[in-house]
Amino acid sequence: MVEVAFYGDDFTGSTDALAQFTRLGFRGILLVTMPAWDELQALARQYDVIGVAGIARSLPPDEQEAEIRPILQALRDLGPHFVQYKVCSTADSSPTLGSIGCALEVGRSIFGPAVVPILIAQPDLGRYTVFSHHFAAEAGTTHRLDRQPTMSSHPTTPMHESDLRRHLVNQTNLRIGAVHLTSYPDLPAHDTNATYDALILDALTDADLQSIAHTILTPPTTPTFAIGSGGLSRALALALTSPPPTCDHPDPTPSAADSKHPKPSTPPSDPPTTLTDQSPTRDRTITPPADSSRQPATSTSASGLAAVGHPTTRPKNHAMPGRGDRAQVSVAGQVLVVSGSQSPRTAEQIAHAVASGWHSLPLTYRPAAAPDSSPSVVTEAVRVLKAGAPGVVVHTGEAIGRAAGQLLGAFSKELAAVVREVVRTTQVRRVVVAGGDTSGRVLRELGVTALEPSPTIPPHLGQGLTLCTAISTDPMLRGIQFLLKGGQLGDPNLFARLRHA
Repeated sequence: MVEVAFYGDDFTGSTDALAQFTRLGFRGILLVTMPAWDELQALARQYDVIGVAGIARSLPPDEQEAEIRPILQALRDLGPHFVQYKVCSTADSSPTLGSIGCALEVGRSIFGPAVVPILIAQPDLGRYTVFSHHFAAEAGTTHRLDRQPTMSSHPTTPMHESDLRRHLVNQTNLRIGAVHLTSYPDLPAHDTNATYDALILDALTDADLQSIAHTILTPPTTPTFAIGSGGLSRALALALTSPPPTCDHPDPTPSAADSKHPKPSTPPSDPPTTLTDQSPTRDRTITPPADSSRQPATSTSASGLAAVGHPTTRPKNHAMPGRGDRAQVSVAGQVLVVSGSQSPRTAEQIAHAVASGWHSLPLTYRPAAAPDSSPSVVTEAVRVLKAGAPGVVVHTGEAIGRAAGQLLGAFSKELAAVVREVVRTTQVRRVVVAGGDTSGRVLRELGVTALEPSPTIPPHLGQGLTLCTAISTDPMLRGIQFLLKGGQLGDPNLFARLRHA
């Protein structure tokens, strides 16, 4: 039976969350489209972890709520121990795009008024939270979030504040508090503190993650709702498979009173943590918690997921609906990369691939119009692959710059068209989609139903990266391996290494 369910606000982060569980032995599936309720219930009887990959990070609040509310209701009604709203480990969000505050409000309206833990840290990716300030590594150096080169100049959600309390009070009228590492010996006492609606949690190590998860997995009611990165996913996986650790973070200002009754930390007086009833950025009405006895609202059925036998009873070679007729990929050859990422790390990876003999094909941008219709790009990609090129990268290009975010939907259609034709006409069976927002839209455009962790995962692929096998009603996409890559993830030689894995 399902133990943990999550909604990921982008696709790259969703595959990372799934990988955190599967690496520790959980059987999981990542849904790209929501199936009918009876199909979802059937999946809940077969998998330990069910994730839903979404695109909320690229949506304004009203569209975001329309996307996440029915999904969170459905996940709640499955009855798992825990439901996670998965966000990026760099807290990518703003009051108008991918609002974590909006997710917090919607979550509390569905799961009830309990204090919501928020854990953004992910130590295995070099993401840390200390005294509520967030830090992120880049090129071997750990930066305060608002000074990290990539995030401080992000094209859609630039980060100008490292204190996560200050960051979130601009997105919600709920009360945001914190529990710092120095109070972790008494962490359970703070988890139900009614002074706040949500608590930012620090973390530097796996031991911190486990302490947090063991605390939030033992509430009086289930399912428990929390917001967090892949660090929270790892915390849950560790806590469900190991005993509680001991955290030894010294208190720099100990006192007799504080050591007995440490209190959750409050943000600086400017801005306040308790906001007025009217949000300064938007006026939103939150629906009261729904009756959990009713069937949840769902979107159209995701064919290819129903009537799947239990993994212990399904014949070894049983063709699950939506999986092959195509053989599973066992070795890699040529690789196709499609990218909407504007990250310097992705640009470095593309340059490394080109230096290794790959072909680079930029999509062109025409002002006041959609991207250049790409029959020529598709044709050229197919031609060079058939001629024996090790790989092809089709990307939005440097010239597009910040306009790429405004044309995300149009570019994603073009990139999906490239993937579809290359898979149809060549022997390419591994596809990389670079860019968190791009990945979700490309896979939805392709009609991929769900993803499962691939049985053949190359060693040392890199933290936050995993190969997934596609489940689809389109026979050409069945069994294709996808690597969904966040812009900042992976070594410079990632693409070439994937080809030879």
